[in-house]
Amino acid sequence: MTVSPTVVLPGFSGRLLLVLDLLFAGRQKGCDFGTTHLNTEDAVSVSGKPSTFGLDKLGVSGHAAEYWNLGTAPLVEEAVRRGEGLLAKDGPLVVETGKHTGRSANDKFTVKDAVTQDVIWWGKTNQAMDPAHFEALEADFRAALKGKELFVQDLYGGSQPEYRVNVRVINEYAWHSLFIRTLLVRPAADELAGFVPEFTIIDLPSFKADPARHGCRSETVIAVNFTKKLILIGGTAYAGEMKKSVFSILNFRLPEQGVMPMHCSANIGPNGDTAVFFGLSGTGKTTLSADASRTLIGDDEHGWSDTAVFNFEGGCYAKMIRLSPTAEPEIFATTKRFGTVLENVVIDRQTREIDLDDATLAENSRGSYPIDFIPNASKDNLGPVPKNIIMLTADAYGVLPPIARLTPEQAMYHFLSGYTARVAGTEIGVKEPQATFSTCFGAPFMPRHPSVYGNLLKERIYAGGVKCWLVNTGWTGGGYGVGHRMPIAATRALLNAALDGSLNTATFRVDPNFGFEVPAACPGVDPHILNPRDTWDSKEAYDATAQKLVKQFIENFAQFEDHVDEGVRNAAPKAA
Repeated sequence: MTVSPTVVLPGFSGRLLLVLDLLFAGRQKGCDFGTTHLNTEDAVSVSGKPSTFGLDKLGVSGHAAEYWNLGTAPLVEEAVRRGEGLLAKDGPLVVETGKHTGRSANDKFTVKDAVTQDVIWWGKTNQAMDPAHFEALEADFRAALKGKELFVQDLYGGSQPEYRVNVRVINEYAWHSLFIRTLLVRPAADELAGFVPEFTIIDLPSFKADPARHGCRSETVIAVNFTKKLILIGGTAYAGEMKKSVFSILNFRLPEQGVMPMHCSANIGPNGDTAVFFGLSGTGKTTLSADASRTLIGDDEHGWSDTAVFNFEGGCYAKMIRLSPTAEPEIFATTKRFGTVLENVVIDRQTREIDLDDATLAENSRGSYPIDFIPNASKDNLGPVPKNIIMLTADAYGVLPPIARLTPEQAMYHFLSGYTARVAGTEIGVKEPQATFSTCFGAPFMPRHPSVYGNLLKERIYAGGVKCWLVNTGWTGGGYGVGHRMPIAATRALLNAALDGSLNTATFRVDPNFGFEVPAACPGVDPHILNPRDTWDSKEAYDATAQKLVKQFIENFAQFEDHVDEGVRNAAPKAA
C-alpha cells in the first residue's frame, strides 16, 4: 500500500499530518533530512549514515538499496509508505506480526561446534544445529537478500561501555528497523561512521526455512552461530526475536567477565538504592518497575557488574493488553506518543482509535518505546549495585503469600526454579492452572548451565548483603477461577515497605510449606491476605493444593541438585 501525501488519513492530528506531508514532500524533492545519498559501483542506492565498514565486508551483495541508521520519523514514513503499518490517532505506529505473536522458542537453534559444544547447556531449551546446516542456511539467506531494500542499524547491546557488544541488524521491514533501534542502545552520531560490528543479525520474515536442508523444525528459524558471530532469523515477523537474540549473546559472554546477566527490570530509589525485579512474562516486571517515586533503569534485561546494574537496552517492550491508565499511567501514556510501535493492538482503520482491551489479534499485544518516554528514567541507563532483589511469580494456585523474605540459599533455589503458572484459556489445552518453571526466570535466553548464573547471583548477594524477596502477583483467596488476582495496591505497598527497609522490622512467621519468612503485618495492607491459607474457604483444600505445588517444585529441582551446595538443597520446600 502506497499512501500519497495529499491523502487525508482519518483520525490524524494536524501535527502528524504536517509531519508526514513534510517527510513525503522532502522525499519527492530530493531532500535528505541530514543524511547522505550515495551510489556504489554496483548501483546500490545508499542513504542515511553508513559506516565505513559496509555490508560488502559482511559478504552481503546484490541488494537494491541500503538505508543506514535512519531515525524515528524517516522509519515511520517508510513503514507507512510500504504499507507495513498505520499511524494511530495519537501518534503510535500500529503493526501486525501475523501468525507469530510471540517468540518461537521451539524454532531456535545454536550451532554446535568447537566454541560451544562444552559450554552450552544442550537440551530442549538450547537445541543444537550442525555447522553444515547453518552453512546452507546462511547461503540461502544471502541469496534471499539479493534485490531487496535493506534497513541497517548499528547499535550497542549494553549501557556500560566496557561490557557492551557492537551489533549490526539488517532488516527488510522498516518497522523492524525502528523497533530494534528503539530497543537497543543508540551510539552517538559521531560513532556511526567508524562503527565495526562484532555480531550481525539478519532478520527476514519473508524467508521460509527448509527443515531437511537447514536442520530446523519448520519454515521458521532462529539460528545462532557464536563462532561466526551471526544470527539468522527467518519466517517470523515477531520483532522480539531480535532483542532476545542480543540478550542471548550477552548471557553467553558476560559470565566469563564476572558479570551477572539478568532477565529483570531495575529501578533506583530516592536514596540511591537499586532494586532488581526478576520475573517471567505476565508477573508484573515492567509494571512494578515503572514507579513514579523511583528512577527506572530498564524494564527487561540487565547486567550486574562490580560497579553497577546496567541496562542492556535503550527502550522498553511492554505488554499492552488491558493496560490500565490508573494502575500503569507511565506505560499507558506511551500509547499516545509518536515513536511508540504497537504490535497486534486492534485499531479502527477509519478513526485510528486503538483498543487495548481487544485481544482479537493477540493476548500478547506489545508496545515498544524509547526508555525516555518514561518520565523518571535514568539518563545513563545504569545505577548502583542493588540493595534489594525481588523475584516475581504469578501463582495461579493461590498458595504463595503476597511477599516473603528469602535467605541467599532460598534466593538461589527460587532463582533456579523460576516458578510461575499458566492459567486456563491462555494456551490451547490448558484446562486448569499449570506450574511453569523457567530457570533463572529466562531459560530460553540462557545458553550456559543455570548453575553458572545461580552461583554468580549467590556470590553477589553475599558480597553486597542484598535483601531478597519473593513476591506473588498471582491469585489469593483460592486458585484461578475461584480466588481473585492479588490487589496491585497491596503489592505496591508491600514492595515499598521492602524497598525502604521498614518491612525488615516487622514480625515474621515461617511458612510451613516453603520455609521462607512471611510478614504478619504491613501498614496499608489487609493482614488477612498475608497468610494465604486464611483467605481460603476450605483450609483442607489449601493444604492439599500447597503440597501439590511443593511436590512440583521438588520434582523440577532434581535436575539441579548435583550442581548446587547443601545449603541450597536444604532451601527446598518440605513435602508432608
